[in-house]
Amino acid sequence: MEGRLANSWRLTVNDKNFIKTALLSEIRIDGRKPFEYRKISIKFGREDGSSEVQLGQTRVMGMVTAQLVQPYRDRPKEGILSIFTEFSPMADPSFEPGRPGELAVELGRIIDRGLRESRAVDTESLCILAGKFVWAIRIDLHILDNGGNLVDAANIAALASLLTFRRPECSLGGEDGQEVIVHPPEIREPLPLTVHHLPIAISFGFFSNESILVIDPTHNEEAVMGGRMTTTVNANGDICAIQKSGGEGVRQRVIMQCLQLATSKAASITKQIKDAVEVFNTERALRKVKRHPTSTGVDVREKQN
Repeated sequence: MEGRLANSWRLTVNDKNFIKTALLSEIRIDGRKPFEYRKISIKFGREDGSSEVQLGQTRVMGMVTAQLVQPYRDRPKEGILSIFTEFSPMADPSFEPGRPGELAVELGRIIDRGLRESRAVDTESLCILAGKFVWAIRIDLHILDNGGNLVDAANIAALASLLTFRRPECSLGGEDGQEVIVHPPEIREPLPLTVHHLPIAISFGFFSNESILVIDPTHNEEAVMGGRMTTTVNANGDICAIQKSGGEGVRQRVIMQCLQLATSKAASITKQIKDAVEVFNTERALRKVKRHPTSTGVDVREKQN
C-alpha cells in the first residue's frame, strides 16, 4: 500500500485523469488491451536455483537454498518451505531498507499461500530422518525494478528457481544407522525437488468502482486503481488461492470472470516456465559433460605394430 501511495504522489492530476480516460476507451498507456499480459522473460544463473524474471519493466531475482534442520514437532516427516523478500530502494524510492513494509509482507504471504495450501512442493520427500532431520527450503526474492505487478513477477521467479534447484543427496550411516551423510555433487548427483504443479499468480486491477477491469497492472496504473485481486491457479484450472486488496467487495460475476481469464493465462505462463527450465537443464547437462569428459584408453603398442 505504501508503494502505491508514494507512486500516486509522483503522478500529476492530469496523468491520473489521462489513465482513467484512456481505460474508458479500453486503451492502456503502454498500448496493451485490458486483458493483455506484458512480455515475460526468464533467465537463469549458472548456479542451480537462481533465476531472474522480467515482466515489462518489473524485474525480480529468485534464489533457492537448502539446509538440514530439525522438523516441526507437529510435522515430523515434512520438510520446511519459507519465503523471504527484499525490497531495495534502488528498485523504487518508496522502498525503505531494513524492516519489511506492508507490501513486502503481503507479497510473501500471497506466494507462500499459493505454494503451501496447494501443496505444490512435496515436503514429505524432504524428510531424511523422521523427527530429526529434514530439508528446509528457503526462497529469497529480490526486487530489482518495480514496474508494477510485483506479485506475479515474484511468483514466476520463485517457481523458476524451485524447478532448477537441486539439493544434495543424503544417506544414513553410522553404527546405529542414525547418522546423516551428505554427499557432495562430485560423488552423487544432486536431486531436484518434487513439484506436483505450478500455482501461477495472476493479478487484476479495478477502476471506477470495479466497472473497469485490467490484468497485469503497471506501476502507474496501480497508483490510480481502486482495488486489486490476485488469483492463484494452475494450468488445470484448480484454484490455489485468492487475495483481495483494497477497494470495495467484488461481485461474484466479476470473480468468475477473473478466474476464467487467470486459468487461460496460467496455462500459457506454465508452458513458458517449463520451456525455459528445459533449456536450462539441457545447457546444464552440456556443461557437466564438458567438466567431466569421457576418455577412452588407446593401446599404443597395437598402433606401433
